[in-house]
Amino acid sequence: MNRLTVDPIACRAHGLCAEILPELITVDEWGYPVIRGGTVPDPLLAEARRAAAACPALALRLRKAD
Repeated sequence: MNRLTVDPIACRAHGLCAEILPELITVDEWGYPVIRGGTVPDPLLAEARRAAAACPALALRLRKAD
């Protein structure tokens, strides 16, 4: 299993992650990402990798869940 996390200090609320992966990420009223569920289903893994790679602040991370 894989898990998406966001570093709230590094995040600059660009919103690209929510545009790329709306199935798992929404934005709050200030534009900061809110991750639903945390674990990434296998069919969305490629999009989760793409969202993490596209983050200009490198605040979104995809990690193996323990």
